[in-house]
Amino acid sequence: MTSSSWRRRTLAAAAAVAAVCVTAVTGAVPAGASGHVSAADAPWVVSLGDSFISGEAGRWAGNSDERANGQARTDRAFDPKTGKTDPHRVYGASYDNGCHRSDTAEVHSLALDVRKLNLACSGATSKAVKLPENGGEPFKGEPSQAGQLQKAVTGQPLRAVVVSIGGNDLGFSTIITECTKAFAKPYGRSPCAPEADRAVKGALPGVRQAAVDTLADVRTALKRAGHPAGSYRLVLQSYPSPLPDAARVRYPGEKYDRLTGGGCPFYDRDLTWAHDDLVPAISATLAEAAREAKAEFLDLSRSFEGREVCATHTRHADATHPPTGETSEWMRFLTTGLLQGKVQESLHPNSFGQQALGTCLTLQLRQPAADHRCTNTSGKGPQDMHLAPLT
Repeated sequence: MTSSSWRRRTLAAAAAVAAVCVTAVTGAVPAGASGHVSAADAPWVVSLGDSFISGEAGRWAGNSDERANGQARTDRAFDPKTGKTDPHRVYGASYDNGCHRSDTAEVHSLALDVRKLNLACSGATSKAVKLPENGGEPFKGEPSQAGQLQKAVTGQPLRAVVVSIGGNDLGFSTIITECTKAFAKPYGRSPCAPEADRAVKGALPGVRQAAVDTLADVRTALKRAGHPAGSYRLVLQSYPSPLPDAARVRYPGEKYDRLTGGGCPFYDRDLTWAHDDLVPAISATLAEAAREAKAEFLDLSRSFEGREVCATHTRHADATHPPTGETSEWMRFLTTGLLQGKVQESLHPNSFGQQALGTCLTLQLRQPAADHRCTNTSGKGPQDMHLAPLT
């Protein structure tokens, strides 16, 4: 590889990761946000928060390096009849402001007799969800999600509200960006983990408080809408790990095939730190916030185990191997110079992953209110998930 081409790839990788966690909010009952209505009097399940629940990366069914046939049939926005791609096929009107609420978002993948409303938005912090009087702010041209929730469910039956928040308050995007920059440097072999770990530990108390305050505002909005505590389920969920540990990565040896083909440009030490330390620490912090706020907690930290980007025993789709929920990665790989979609889709659950999270939430809401951990079944698809008590 020439120094100039290597430098172009490096810059593309750094730019890609900078947008990794960008995901936003919506308005009253925004266009493209409501799901299929099962019956006029069915209760609502509403999702609030950031990109991991808005449906970011739902455009993609697995990953592929091939350009032909809609990236080997992984691009769900590709119309084979016309040969053209239109992301609105997946994200609807929310594609225009970057909220990226996909048709397979977690709430839309529920297998319950409910009406479904997705008010989450890619890039949202706690300020995008909270009520204006408590510091909530408009985001991507849309009002506070708690305010939208209040309007949407006033006079309506409500079964549950599920919230995903905290990653953007932590600055997860910046952390991942620095780890990718460390890998892409032409000289030196210095993982980002030691310094990043110190920064995370210093920021987690603020993340916990932000989540507690957000859940309090959700309860206030619901009370104003005529739903007192105890009349609905309030669930705070954590995040699935986007990366495997170094022992389970398909590309050994810390070579640049992780950047140019695999879409996982990280040192071994950073992979293991992100999988073994970072994601569990975020999950434990959110579990504390849920307990303080008297909300249920759904631990998703290991829900994609073996299905992460570059994980062993998964594969990219190609002309002879179409994408499937049993064989594909459930996370969008890091988009660099591949010209596949938006870089903000990187390291988010793809359509298979979102279907799996929908199964997890379905199982959670079928059980009595309690804290649970959701995991997958090796070699099985996103409908074969399992719930266990969180102890």
